[in-house]
Amino acid sequence: MSYSPKIYELAAEELQRRRTRAFAEQKKRHDEATAKIPRLLELEKEMADTGLATVKAIGMGADAGKYIEDLAKQNLAAQDERGRLLTNAGYPKNYLEAVFVCPHCEDNGVVNGYFCDCRTVLLRSIAYAQLSELSPAASSDFEDFKLDYYPKTQDAETGLVPYNRMKEIFEYCKAYAEDFGLSSPSLFLHGKTGLGKTHLSLAIAGTVVNKGFGVIYGSAQNLLTKLEKERFSRRGDENEGTEQSMLECDLLILDDLGAEFTTQFTVSAIYNIINTRLSRGVPTIVNTNLSPEELEEKYSQRITSRITGNYVSLPFMGKDIRQIKRNRS
Repeated sequence: MSYSPKIYELAAEELQRRRTRAFAEQKKRHDEATAKIPRLLELEKEMADTGLATVKAIGMGADAGKYIEDLAKQNLAAQDERGRLLTNAGYPKNYLEAVFVCPHCEDNGVVNGYFCDCRTVLLRSIAYAQLSELSPAASSDFEDFKLDYYPKTQDAETGLVPYNRMKEIFEYCKAYAEDFGLSSPSLFLHGKTGLGKTHLSLAIAGTVVNKGFGVIYGSAQNLLTKLEKERFSRRGDENEGTEQSMLECDLLILDDLGAEFTTQFTVSAIYNIINTRLSRGVPTIVNTNLSPEELEEKYSQRITSRITGNYVSLPFMGKDIRQIKRNRS
């Protein structure tokens, strides 16, 4: 799974916050309990002393066995007394221990040299949170996609029934999200404005993120503006690795391609993104209000042919849903 560097950084920061919080709360409990039961401090010193003596005894050779066994008994006796003192005072036996969000890795994110499952869950939740900040992802899932907005009568221009076409597209997108993998095909969602392209793109994004994949989602205008700013900025702290993230993420979603202001830089950047991800065999979703012909007129045949020739084409049909909703309200 490939997330952006920023998401890995945020996950590391959150894990550190969890450990810091756990130790701060432990100290607070420790100060409270030892103020009430001073004997606890003496027991802690005894346990520390026996631990240090055990380490020193390792080099004693054959004579160390009995000595280490006696030290272990002393340590256990001190632990037992500490537990009795705590329970007699109304505290749990483990009151002085740090309480971590994940007891398996103690909020380090690593167990025995392997990444802990809690880190995977954390990365996934951060990625989804970022997706939700950039878009109305929370309200754009498959369950909220309403097919009854699409006409069930034959379209005069195409001879097709929009409802039937959109039902096929909806079912395809849902299956695509549920079965998503790094070898999944790229998708080209195109059609007039207000037909649900962004909604289904976001529904796919949400499902894929929850499956643990790294998703970069954004309007072409916002992503390209950020890319251009980083490319030409003289300030190193503004270089956040947007280009690398867009090229290497598990799924890139370019929303509303064609709405951005076209420059030599944006055309070159779009070509590089599309071509590089095709070469690497990683999936991309492009949605646009432009027809393939309009897309070629705006960007050139070199870009358009890579999309129309290599992406699964999903032509949306119907009437502007936003207008229908306004008329019904």
